[in-house]
Amino acid sequence: MSVSPSSLSPLSGLSGRSDLSRSVIVTRLRAVGCVFAEDEAELLLSTARTPADLAAMVDRRVAGLPLEHVLGWAEFHGLRIAVDPGVFVPRRRTEFLVGQAVALARQATATVARTARAVVVDLCCGSGAVGAALGAALDRVELHAADIDPAAVRCARGNLAPAGGRVYEGDLYEPLPLTLRGRIDVLVANAPYVPTEAIGLLPPEARLYEPLVSLDGGADGLDVQRRVTAAAPQWLAPGGHLLVETSERQAPRTVEAFADNGLIPRVVSCDDLNATVVIGTRPAVAPVGERHGR
Repeated sequence: MSVSPSSLSPLSGLSGRSDLSRSVIVTRLRAVGCVFAEDEAELLLSTARTPADLAAMVDRRVAGLPLEHVLGWAEFHGLRIAVDPGVFVPRRRTEFLVGQAVALARQATATVARTARAVVVDLCCGSGAVGAALGAALDRVELHAADIDPAAVRCARGNLAPAGGRVYEGDLYEPLPLTLRGRIDVLVANAPYVPTEAIGLLPPEARLYEPLVSLDGGADGLDVQRRVTAAAPQWLAPGGHLLVETSERQAPRTVEAFADNGLIPRVVSCDDLNATVVIGTRPAVAPVGERHGR
């Protein structure tokens, strides 16, 4: 569950106008294994507009749909992100990736003119949660995002609109404007990194209701990451950064891929969120051999 009721204001009296009291909802949710049944009941009550809405939402949740798909939104990095049915649900651990990207984007603009905007691209953007969080956190940003899934692109366009972000449909870099080549300060790619054989071990909420393309990272989970990494130096500005979320176990191979493609890698992690991010920096000055065209 990615959302929290702490900042919400439940609709007064809704449970009194419905046969579904808070206690009944909690009981139904517990019966199907919802660990945070009380919190989920509060969220359902606060989101439903009518008793009929509430009944339908509870039924969908009891049937196994992800809570965020039932609510139509997820709380992420202090924002309410719209999440349409069939779109990848942003994970709380990815907030750590956002924090790292925000810090690097601010560094990029601190060394240039005060009016300069950081150029930020969110690949494999899904709902656009990462891009939306970056747009909200940064004062000046030129924001772009891309995803191969049409449903995700539609969802992301709505979520990135407040930040003036542009969202493109296509495979990784393919749909991006060529004018971005060599200009990107911060490139975030929350690419799928679950090994194919491990997909069957995922919770049913993910396995059954999220698109496979957003989960399956190939035989070792790193197929998409390698493709992102191989082309990144062509798109990053000198001194620009690529950030990818991965697992602690996979991080050494991600680091190797970064180094093989000329990026300077480092690994950062957050125990509280069980998050691991690999950051690769394009050297600000090309190696001597490259500068002389060798």
